[in-house]
Amino acid sequence: MSATAPAPIDALCMACEDETCDFKPMRFQRRALGPLDIEIAMKFCGVCHSDLHTAASHIKGVGRTTEYPCTPGHELAGVCVAVGQHVSKFKVGDHVGVGCLIDSCHTCAACLAGEEQKCPKSVGTYNSVDHSGRAAQLPLGRRTIGGYASKMVVHERFGILIPSEYPLEKAGPVLCSGITMFDPLKKYGATKGTRVGVVGLGGLGVMGIKLAKALGCTVTAISRSPAKQALADHSGATSFVASADAKLMAASASSLDLILNTIPAHHDWAAYQPLLARGGKHVILGANATMGAAMYAPKLRVFSTPSVVHSMIGGVANTQECIDLCAREKIYPETQVVPVQQLNEVYSKLDASNDAGVRYVLDLEGSLNVEAIGTCNAPPPTLGPNTTGLSYGTIIADALRIAAFH
Repeated sequence: MSATAPAPIDALCMACEDETCDFKPMRFQRRALGPLDIEIAMKFCGVCHSDLHTAASHIKGVGRTTEYPCTPGHELAGVCVAVGQHVSKFKVGDHVGVGCLIDSCHTCAACLAGEEQKCPKSVGTYNSVDHSGRAAQLPLGRRTIGGYASKMVVHERFGILIPSEYPLEKAGPVLCSGITMFDPLKKYGATKGTRVGVVGLGGLGVMGIKLAKALGCTVTAISRSPAKQALADHSGATSFVASADAKLMAASASSLDLILNTIPAHHDWAAYQPLLARGGKHVILGANATMGAAMYAPKLRVFSTPSVVHSMIGGVANTQECIDLCAREKIYPETQVVPVQQLNEVYSKLDASNDAGVRYVLDLEGSLNVEAIGTCNAPPPTLGPNTTGLSYGTIIADALRIAAFH
């Protein structure tokens, strides 16, 4: 008699039906556990600004449509409760996280180099198309369902082992904001004595300050006004510059080797260029038109690479290195744990620039349950206009401008 085939896994998720981002609980199924899959009982999931951009369809201007119902979330943290028969990376009981990717082709040059995020067939944790069946959703063919959910099934390659001593409620954001900041720090050789500027003090920026400090860098926090200086000091910044103060900006000219620009809205990135020392790099990390422009600007330069570059996330190996560093050095993102009933309110705060500088984290184990179906009655979030500037015209104009810089 043949063994019984694995059954799909019943779960709950928080989903929105349209661009208003009105999240409500929904029943759904994860695929049955495959031989190289692990099942994660979700405990927490961070809420990223990219989640808002997708749920509110802010990126449709560059052809990235959103499929509804939409369940974002790529800052997952939970406990492994089952493993496929050929899994070797994890065991039941391990603390496991999942970041921004859940599959890639596994065979291209990028994948072989551990840079799965650059694979042309990489699959995002949410609103992405499965190419291989390793990231299959139910019903088959639908786009990926993210981490605002009670269960996760993922190929073992894309699971991240969370050190047992690291707080699970802090772990998820490390797999997004942490690796987003760590990857360019590593790529551009940030080490003791490197002068790093961090522009924008939301969840990304605060984590960037902490990681750069742990690597021995001299860190300058840069924000529009002095309002966030206390947050910068608390996070470990060596100095602070209010970008609206022309005298301070002039006095800081040529003082930085590396700028990590985390501003999510389209803005005048050129205002920060004078801060770069000769040969420095200005890395655009916020999801806006300038990031797209920085991707294409090198194609417009014949003899050299522009000083304005882009970075997104990182591969699995660097993500694991990042969480291990955070555990070893006791680096923790500034987080606020909230029940799923407050998700709409969190989206309102994110859209208003997240002045608290914290990463909001959903308490999935404690609040995403059957009772939530009757208690998630909050009104839709209050969202302003799309400020990303993500359109082909804006990207082309910014790319030409970036290419002109030396």
